[in-house]
Amino acid sequence: MSRTLRLLALASSIAYAPTFGSAVASELTPQAINAAPLDVIPATYTPTLKNIDPIITASTTEMPVDTAAIALPFDTNTPSASVARLQVLLDRAGASPGVIDGLDGGNLRSALAAYETMRGLPSDGKIGPQVISAIEDPNQVIGSYVITSNDLSTVVGVIPKDYAQMAQMKYLGYATPTEALAERFHMGEDLLKALNPQAQFVEGETIFVSDLGVNKKGKAVSVEVDKAKGQLRAYAADGSLLVAYPATIGSESNPSPSGTHTVKTVVINPDYTYNPKVNFQQGNNDKVLTLPPGPNGPVGTVWIDLSEPTFGIHGTPEPSRIDKSGSHGCVRLTNWDAEELAKLLANDVPVKFL
Repeated sequence: MSRTLRLLALASSIAYAPTFGSAVASELTPQAINAAPLDVIPATYTPTLKNIDPIITASTTEMPVDTAAIALPFDTNTPSASVARLQVLLDRAGASPGVIDGLDGGNLRSALAAYETMRGLPSDGKIGPQVISAIEDPNQVIGSYVITSNDLSTVVGVIPKDYAQMAQMKYLGYATPTEALAERFHMGEDLLKALNPQAQFVEGETIFVSDLGVNKKGKAVSVEVDKAKGQLRAYAADGSLLVAYPATIGSESNPSPSGTHTVKTVVINPDYTYNPKVNFQQGNNDKVLTLPPGPNGPVGTVWIDLSEPTFGIHGTPEPSRIDKSGSHGCVRLTNWDAEELAKLLANDVPVKFL
């Protein structure tokens, strides 16, 4: 997936300030994000507590919101223009924050720590003058884009959850145009819609999206899969950190392998063979099934096969859940990060699990 866009001048007439359920939400317009200061982001991530509804949670107590922890434009449960800008800047640098959604959290802080390593700064994931000075860029982070027929050609409608039904399809594409466009520009659908409140997301329409620049180039000679940090890191021949991505790495019931393994092959847009005797039990399916390729397939748009049998590094149909839910033993990345990594790898590159 190319990040190269033909970006148009921003239209100053469009303005929208969603609240996302909070009075402290910062304005999420293209202009606001492009001009958003980074020094208003707290140095460390402290999540704002949510009210707990006892009817929904069956809890008999409520957890109050800590108003003292809210620093405008931050309620950490609410998208921030400053965080969205920082996420795009990190994405450009090869320190992926995962989905660009304007929300602070663990993936953002891990990306910050990786960026600090890239720049020779103390790797603590904290925001301060040195980090801000290094990453600041006067260029826009949100630009405009004209939707093409190719963008919409991958939209196939609702994707079933059952593997037997998925196996009957020809292509496991996107359910909606907003899903397709959000993934192309590494965004959460909510942020895409907030930036384009009047959009119909049809061919020929101009919308606002992340201005991502170009894919990282180079050659990775080694890979680390850090289970504790939920991050995959690839290194260049000189030992420098080339890219870092948030990753879902196995689970308690299906742990990833340990030790060092190697890349056997890289497959783009792979089919997926489901074998309950080798992999896992999905629903009531007890027979071998071949699922077609597509971004909403079980392994997304990339399969990087490892020398450890049945294990690999791959994409995902649910990018927002990266490092938030378990995998079936493999290393799961967003589709766009897996695609970028695939171009940096060659056969026999060592992959070390930490």
